Amino acid sequence: MTLTFLGTGTSSGVPMIGCSCAVCRSLDPRDQRLRVAAHLLVEGRSVVIDTGPDFRQQMLRAHVTHLDAILFTHEHKDHTAGLDDVRAFNFRQGQEMPVFAEPRVLAQLQREFAYVFAEHKYPGVPRVALHPIEDDQAPFDVLGLRVQPLRALHHRLPVLGFRIGDVAYLTDANYLPDSTKEQLRGCDVIVLNALRQEPHISHFTLTEAVAVLEELAPRRAYLTHISHQLGRHHEVEAGLPGWVRLAYDGLRVEG
Repeated sequence: MTLTFLGTGTSSGVPMIGCSCAVCRSLDPRDQRLRVAAHLLVEGRSVVIDTGPDFRQQMLRAHVTHLDAILFTHEHKDHTAGLDDVRAFNFRQGQEMPVFAEPRVLAQLQREFAYVFAEHKYPGVPRVALHPIEDDQAPFDVLGLRVQPLRALHHRLPVLGFRIGDVAYLTDANYLPDSTKEQLRGCDVIVLNALRQEPHISHFTLTEAVAVLEELAPRRAYLTHISHQLGRHHEVEAGLPGWVRLAYDGLRVEG
């Protein structure tokens, strides 16, 4: 399995519009973060987790020319706004794009992209096939891949992470129930969000994320959904345990 970090930034991205802090002015490419998303290449299947507003740019930059399915963690715009750009894969592949998400998330997609689901469609709109994730504890099938949903809370909003094999990906969370921690035991790689140093209402801080990872004890861990407030990449990473790294856009991890 190959996990590619398509974007590792928070909802505003890094650099943030109008900001002149040291991180936003940094010339280190690891400090330049598109909105959070990931690509998985596993058993010949190409799967994306979330299609934020930078989806088109991310697909071009990562040279993704074929896509088999999309998984959505939740309905916030920084995770869904790029759905229209699946049209390119519809044209290339000649079929609908399977989309997997909780019913609540699918309903919001149908509202926000109403033209995609209209009875009389405008020519060339995206073609998607909706697959509801009904049970947040039961594995589900994605074109032959066994995917374990991972329940988390984003403040009071239920969100999902996903485990495929020994790789788990969770973002936009500040609470993991015990059942999810049990589902994460034995992972080789865990990806978890770490927004900034200071407390936040809906995201793990750096200290909180590292504490969760130390409890779960994967062999390797990567932090994502990072804001400019966290600090410069090389400075923050220097203070982390050796098995915990800051993810950055374009990073590829073999799982």
